[in-house]
Amino acid sequence: MPEGPELHLASLYVNKMCEGVVFSGAVRKSEVSKSPDVPFTCDAYRITATSRGKEVKLTLTPMKSDEPKQRAKAGQAVQPMDIVFRFGMSGFFRFTGEDELPKHAHLRFYSKEKPCRVLSFVDARRFGSWHPNGTWQAGRGPCIMFEYESFRENVVSHLSDRAFDRPICEVLLNQKYFNGIGNYLRAEILFRLNIPPFVPARAVLESLESEDLFGNQKPVKNEISDTKKKAAKSGVKQETADLLRLCHTVPLEVVNLGGKGYDPQKADYSGFEAWLQCYYVDGMKSIRDHNGRTMWFNGEAGPLAPKDSKSPKAKKRAKKEDDHDYTDKKAARSRSESTAKKKVKQEGVTKTPKKEKEAGSTRKKTEKTREINTPQRETRTNARTRKSSSAETTAVVFVAGPKRQNVRGTR
Repeated sequence: MPEGPELHLASLYVNKMCEGVVFSGAVRKSEVSKSPDVPFTCDAYRITATSRGKEVKLTLTPMKSDEPKQRAKAGQAVQPMDIVFRFGMSGFFRFTGEDELPKHAHLRFYSKEKPCRVLSFVDARRFGSWHPNGTWQAGRGPCIMFEYESFRENVVSHLSDRAFDRPICEVLLNQKYFNGIGNYLRAEILFRLNIPPFVPARAVLESLESEDLFGNQKPVKNEISDTKKKAAKSGVKQETADLLRLCHTVPLEVVNLGGKGYDPQKADYSGFEAWLQCYYVDGMKSIRDHNGRTMWFNGEAGPLAPKDSKSPKAKKRAKKEDDHDYTDKKAARSRSESTAKKKVKQEGVTKTPKKEKEAGSTRKKTEKTREINTPQRETRTNARTRKSSSAETTAVVFVAGPKRQNVRGTR
């Protein structure tokens, strides 16, 4: 997600690419975007950009002409217009030829030259937004990079607010006080100070003063140095113990690096990845905070850590380990699954067309008649054999009777 340094780099990019370029015509919006239309049309205008925290403002300034009245009658813009952008998860600017428009260019500014070039606001995930005739959002605090004194005073003077009862890692994402801090910046700042992420924010900030004690020795905005050299020095701990100061200097280090490969033509993240010390670095721990955001840290999490909260990586490993479970429970599950599959197959077999059903019914009838006829034949034959056997026995008895009588008579 673009944070304060990336949005400032975006404004620098627009000023660099649009310097001396004259734009013309209407500002066009894509059909897919749900953001408002920009009611600005002018034959000749210029574009400049400024940043404040997590916002970028484009200023469209019409060029002076000898006939402003005729231009106003024709529907052309006479006054400048400010458009405030919020980048969301994946927003950025790109300046390309008209034939090379990016796929997700949702707002486009066309130049007057030939071949025409286009300044586009690109947002693949469409979480970003723009506001014509807009101003800086009222709920956001001073910029951490370029309004350092007012930013510091705003935090120190509101420590009694209930927002500072929350963990320090979650308060750092509160744009009302830390306008420009995001997920990777909070991880790097707390890691350098060796502060557990889930400790009360008030306990960390209550010892700080509204004035920076080291601000008189060195210029605040221009102080951008290599972090590896800082770690090697012995006197770093006294200077970096001020969390508000690091909220100002660490983002400026990213600006000096060029951000997270912001330049669309050279998407090189190697410098930024080498600069990271904690965020997505091997060996570091990660846990989801109360808002569902992943917090990277080292050491203990702190007393306010969410209960039963696990790292996203731990969940994936648990799934892999479950695949290698060969216990009786898994065997019972497999049996139940197999029986369920068999039931599904049987249901699929029973669902047959009408013709097949009729043919099957006739076959079943013939088989039943055969089964019924065969036992009758068997019973008839059995009865015949029984009658013959009984007749034989009666004949024998009948014959034997008189013989016995004759024998008795002779006796």
